[in-house]
Amino acid sequence: MFDKMSTRQSQYNHLLSLLHKHSHRRRAIQQIHCHLLLTNPLLNHRICLLVLWNSLIKHYALGTFPQDALSLFKYIGNQRNPFSFDTFTYSYLIKACANMNTPDVGNQLHCLSTKVGFHTNLHVQTALVNMYADSGYLVEARKVFDEMPERNLVTWNVLLTGFVKWGEIGLARAVFDAMPEKNVVSWTGMIDGYTRVNRFHDALNLFRTMVVHQGIRPTEVTLLALFPSIWNVGSLEFCQMIHGYTEKSGLKMMDVRVVNCLIDAYSRSGSIGSAWRVFEDVDDESKNLVSWTSMISAFAMHGMAAEASHCYKEMENKGVTPNSITFLSVMSACSHGGLVVKGLEFYRKMVDDYGIVPGIKHYGALIDMLGRAGRLEEAEKIALGVAPSETVVWRTLLGACSFHGNVVMGERVTRRIMEIELRYGGDYVLLSNIFSAAGRFVDSERVRKMMDGRNASKLAGITLSTCRDFS
Repeated sequence: MFDKMSTRQSQYNHLLSLLHKHSHRRRAIQQIHCHLLLTNPLLNHRICLLVLWNSLIKHYALGTFPQDALSLFKYIGNQRNPFSFDTFTYSYLIKACANMNTPDVGNQLHCLSTKVGFHTNLHVQTALVNMYADSGYLVEARKVFDEMPERNLVTWNVLLTGFVKWGEIGLARAVFDAMPEKNVVSWTGMIDGYTRVNRFHDALNLFRTMVVHQGIRPTEVTLLALFPSIWNVGSLEFCQMIHGYTEKSGLKMMDVRVVNCLIDAYSRSGSIGSAWRVFEDVDDESKNLVSWTSMISAFAMHGMAAEASHCYKEMENKGVTPNSITFLSVMSACSHGGLVVKGLEFYRKMVDDYGIVPGIKHYGALIDMLGRAGRLEEAEKIALGVAPSETVVWRTLLGACSFHGNVVMGERVTRRIMEIELRYGGDYVLLSNIFSAAGRFVDSERVRKMMDGRNASKLAGITLSTCRDFS
C-alpha cells in the first residue's frame, strides 16, 4: 500500500512539475491535458487531480487561448462524478472571460460562483471586479466592489485602473482618495489616468507628491506613464528630475524604454545636448532600434541634419537595421537642413536596399524636401503620381509654392485641394498670401471673400508657454 501511495505521489509530482516547466508551451500543455483525460492517473485522489486541472485551467486562462479554459471546465463539469471546483478555479475562469472580453459568460460564472457559496470570497470577487471593469461594465464592477465584505489593495487597484481605462478620471480619483492604503501601482494608475485625458500638469503634480512628499519609489512603469505629460508640457525641470532619479536608482540602465523616452523628453524640452548625453551613456549592446531612431528624430526636430545623417550611418555600422520610422526621421532632418541630395539618397536606400514600401508621410517628407529646395515641378510630379487625393501632401506643396512665390502652381495646387476639401481656411489664406506677394491684390481679396462665402474654418491663434511652477 505504501508503494502505491508513493507511486501516486510520484506521478502527481511529475505531472505538476511538467505543467510548471512547460507553462508557456501550448503543445506540451495539450499533451499533458490529453494524458490526464485518457489515463486518470490519480482517479482516487481528487484533491491532487483538482490541483492538476486548476493548473491547466490557469495556463489556458492566462495564455493565448482562454476559451480552452472554459471548454475544459465545461467538460469536467459534465462528467458522471463532477468535481467540486474551488475558488482558484473560478478566479482563473473569470480571468479567462476578462481576457476574452466576454462579460456575458463572466456574468454566468458570477451567478454560478454565488450559487456554490463564493459570493464572499476575496479572490473570486476581485476577479469579478476586474472582469466587469476591464469590459467597461463599470456599474456592475462598482456593485460587486461595494458588496464585498473584505477588500485588499489589489481590489482597490483593480477598480481604480478600470475607471482609468474608460476615461472616468473623476471616479478614479474618488477611489484613489478613498483608498485606506496606496502602493506604487495605485499612484501609477492615477498618473496614467491624468495623462490619458491630457491633464498633464495634474499628472506631474501627482508624481511630485508621490516621490517628494510620500517617499514612494516609482518603477519604470510609472516613468513610462509620466513621460507623455513631460513631452506635452515641455518641462526641462522634470526631465532633469527623472534623469537624476534613474541615475541613482539604476532604472535607466535596466530598461531601455526609459532611456528612449528620456532622449525624446529632453529633445522635446529643447535640450538636445542632454538628449545626446543620455544616448551616449548607454552602451551599444543595450541600444535598440528605437534608441537610434529617437536620437535621429531628436536631431531632426532641432534642424541638425548633418548630425542626424551621421547618427544614421553609425547605426548602420553597428549592424542595426532601420525601419520606416527611422527613414522618415532622417528624411525630415534632411528636408529641414536643406540636404536634398542626401535626403533623396536615403529615400532610394529605403526603397531599393531595404525594400520598405513608402507611406504617405514619406512622400510628404520627399515633397517637402524638394519644395524647400525650389524643385517644385519634381515635387508636383511625385504628388500627382503617388498621392492624387491626399490633401496633406498637396498642402505641403502649396506651402512651398507660397515660400517661393510660384503663383501659377499655387493656383493649380489649390484647385486640386478644393476638389478634395473646400472648408479648410488655411488653404485660402495661403493662396491669398501668394497673390498678395505677387502684387495681385484683387485676386487676393477675391480668395478671402470666397473663403468667407464658403464658411471655411479658420484656426484661432494661441500662445504656448511652458509652466515652470508645478507646486
